Amino acid sequence: MNRLSIYILALGAFLTATSELVVSGILYVIAEDLHISLALAGQLITAYSLAFAIGTPILVALTSRLERKKVLVASLLLFMIGCVISSLSSNIALFMVSRVITGIASGVYLVVTFGIAAKIVPPHKLGSAIGTIVFGFSSALILGVPMGIAITNWLSWQAIFIILCLLSLIIALIIFRLLPTIEGSVPVSFRQQFQVLGSSVIVFGLLLTLFRESGGSVFVTYLTPFLQDHLRIHAANVSIVMLVLGIVGAIGSRAGGYGIDRWGAAKVIVLGMIVQIAALALLPLLTEVPLIGLMLVGFVMLSMFTVGPAIQSYFIQQALRSSDLVLSLNTSTTHLGLAIGAGTGGLMADTASTLLYHPLAAGFIVALGLGAGLIGFAVGNKRLQATTSSLR
Repeated sequence: MNRLSIYILALGAFLTATSELVVSGILYVIAEDLHISLALAGQLITAYSLAFAIGTPILVALTSRLERKKVLVASLLLFMIGCVISSLSSNIALFMVSRVITGIASGVYLVVTFGIAAKIVPPHKLGSAIGTIVFGFSSALILGVPMGIAITNWLSWQAIFIILCLLSLIIALIIFRLLPTIEGSVPVSFRQQFQVLGSSVIVFGLLLTLFRESGGSVFVTYLTPFLQDHLRIHAANVSIVMLVLGIVGAIGSRAGGYGIDRWGAAKVIVLGMIVQIAALALLPLLTEVPLIGLMLVGFVMLSMFTVGPAIQSYFIQQALRSSDLVLSLNTSTTHLGLAIGAGTGGLMADTASTLLYHPLAAGFIVALGLGAGLIGFAVGNKRLQATTSSLR
């Protein structure tokens, strides 16, 4: 039953991730349909991410005592409302409102999902469970984004959100019927929250997340235009490329889960981020050879999704007694980073009138995250050694 529950949760993650990622795949279409600039269309991702970052910890705290299954179903109902508003949006203002609603709903769903996974699987299977849920996210690239592009070409971009709404209703019913009852937890006091934020290991971990997600968002938000403008991928073939990149991401998320259980989260994080930085740094130099450029983009996606479950597992391991709070903070930091990255990418697109330098900026920001992570790992190892010595 635990395995089935994890798969159900991953399906929900797939739907919420599709609503987030599909916009980056159809930016040109949205910009043309709403008569706005590409940079302004990119801020739809910023609005989603900011709502995710700010609203998630508030709602998670307010619902912490409630039974977890009810919170999941409620978050999916709110998600459906956001999708309906998105489908009815005829101007950028209403679309922004819908993105705020779906961002908050998706944030609550994801945090509660990770918290449930930590409670229903044994510790030695935690990495695999988190990897499965992240696989649901990466599957949005495999199926969600390419299908969203195809639906846009066949019907309209509004139809994507109607379909997401209907599928979310089905998942909500399945969760309500099959997911086991899991009680909520006692709300975390402000003093306990301060203690968590006072941990240098947690703080450096959050900085790792902030810089990693900011850098990734600078590049990924404008990935579709980059493929068309600089790797000369025809618009009709973009969905195929996104499908392949999604498969690569899915492989990465599964490999990340396996690597965590075998070698530990920290090693997976460091190796994955080094690969990502190297690929981003080389990409602008090799755009004249589209095949090599696409391979480098593939390495970027592989490393991003390999590191994802490792970071979630790392935070759970560092704060077992307050995992929901720390996961909430990390998830909020993730989407704060996504918002900063999308905004930065939009500013660069407006000022430079090219996307060629986005990978360089992304690689530099991710490198800052790796530096923060290495400091946090070193501090954590020193504390572990000191604790071990005192026990002796």
